[in-house]
Amino acid sequence: MTIINQPEPTNEQRRIIYQARRGLKELDFYFDPYIKEIYLTAAPAEQQTFAQMLTHEDPDLLDYFTNQNRPADEALWELVNKIKTWRHSKSLV
Repeated sequence: MTIINQPEPTNEQRRIIYQARRGLKELDFYFDPYIKEIYLTAAPAEQQTFAQMLTHEDPDLLDYFTNQNRPADEALWELVNKIKTWRHSKSLV
């Protein structure tokens, strides 16, 4: 098991981490590992985009992650694809 050293989250980051806890297993498949391994060390712009992503409803997010729909915001779409690509490559290892 790899232990990843993450910085101590700020109060705002803690709020985002809490909001990332969803009720759909399909979304948790993507969000949980992202939060644990990438979020705290991501660039501030990516953290902001992730926070914006969490304002979307679960059915919409599920549509984004299953390519059934696409968000209007290009940065959000790029982050969805980044998370999907990273998570699926991680699953293969």
